[in-house]
Amino acid sequence: MSDPVEIQAKFWEAVKSDRTMMVGLSGLDDGMGQPMTAQLDEEANGDRSGPIYFFTSSATDLAEATRGRHRAFINFASKDHELFAAIDGELVVDDDKATIDRLWNRFVAAWFKGGREDPELLLLRFEPRDAQIWLNEHSLLAGVKLLLGRDPKAEYKDKTAQVHLS
Repeated sequence: MSDPVEIQAKFWEAVKSDRTMMVGLSGLDDGMGQPMTAQLDEEANGDRSGPIYFFTSSATDLAEATRGRHRAFINFASKDHELFAAIDGELVVDDDKATIDRLWNRFVAAWFKGGREDPELLLLRFEPRDAQIWLNEHSLLAGVKLLLGRDPKAEYKDKTAQVHLS
């Protein structure tokens, strides 16, 4: 049996491991997201949750639409499809040099010719609020339970949680 605290911990572990998230701004006409690589500031936050950071170019549509604070969303699926999440929050430009230095790595550097001082470098900070998190109940296992006369839906209700992340 899983509880919301356990499910939330599994979510943060999956984000640390997999990192690719679909990020979008709420209220825009397309309502879609775009794939971005998540960064967690473990040095500043320790084992606590959020915020989630994304390096991008100031020339992207997402960056241009994010002036000041903007309500945003993230959709996430772990690589093994063991966990899915929909997260609501706010996206804001973060120009803190110390945070940029802590999160900087060779993968980010490959995208910015001017390094940390590249004029197009932009760090976005996603401040999560609420999330719906689902743990995947494999369909094969659910099928076996059904054959044995057990209702797999009854056990699946413990595999989801509505959590507050901020």
